[in-house]
Amino acid sequence: MSETILVTGAAGQLGQRVIHHLIETYKVAPGQIIAATRNPEKLAELANRGVITRKADFDDAAGLEKAFAGVDRLLIISTDALDTPGKRLAQHKAAVAAAAKAGVKHIAYTSMPAPDDSLVTFAPDHLGSENAIKASGLAYTIIRDAWYHDNYLHSMPHNLQGGKWYSATGDGKVSTISRDDCALAIAAVLASGTSDSATYTLTGAVSLDNRQIAAIAAEAAGKPLEVVDVNDEQLGQGMRGAGLPGFVADMLVSADANIRAGKFDIVTEDFTKLTGKQPQSLKDFFVAHKAALTA
Repeated sequence: MSETILVTGAAGQLGQRVIHHLIETYKVAPGQIIAATRNPEKLAELANRGVITRKADFDDAAGLEKAFAGVDRLLIISTDALDTPGKRLAQHKAAVAAAAKAGVKHIAYTSMPAPDDSLVTFAPDHLGSENAIKASGLAYTIIRDAWYHDNYLHSMPHNLQGGKWYSATGDGKVSTISRDDCALAIAAVLASGTSDSATYTLTGAVSLDNRQIAAIAAEAAGKPLEVVDVNDEQLGQGMRGAGLPGFVADMLVSADANIRAGKFDIVTEDFTKLTGKQPQSLKDFFVAHKAALTA
């Protein structure tokens, strides 16, 4: 493969793993990879391996066009600008416009499952970004990542410590997948050289409700864990009381509501289609991260 691949958000956790898999799993030459982020000095380790590094600031449209010059395939990893409504969508639209001006041939974008039918607060950002990419006329691959296994590592250690998990998901189920598996599948897309446009939804192999998830976490950690059902308002109040910013609490409450409504109960084989592998199960993920769970 002789195409140049640029990865935005290259200093972030997903971006780092995508580049890792491009080089290590799919044997893309480091010199064909451009790692881009707001602060390229954070990419010194990649630069030492021969990866080209560039500055890409999603709030600087002219700078983005310069960053994307000479790029064949662009991966737009959705930004973390969730604190200001509309900001993230504006950033993504600027990136798509800059890609078209710079002559990029193919855009890959990290989205979320079913953004057109979702209660999650940031779903409109993803739907708007997908639509902007489709309207650009460029070939595209939209990769809709399910909720990460990894997200549980933020709250589950605290839940296990107290033995209680306050949840508003009811009987709803969710199919989660590890961040690293998403990175592997995204790298597979980027390394494939495809000129087709497609949308993939990356999920785990099964959907689980919160009691099943709690049982898996409890077994992996060797600690009891009881699910306590609460409503959206109680969950939001509890999170704000624990010091979470309002927009984060609202986002997490909306995710629970989305699970409760059955809108995250999606299982596909797209991960296997792209990688030829089975996704890591939540059980295996929790066992591998036992130290973090019991911290």
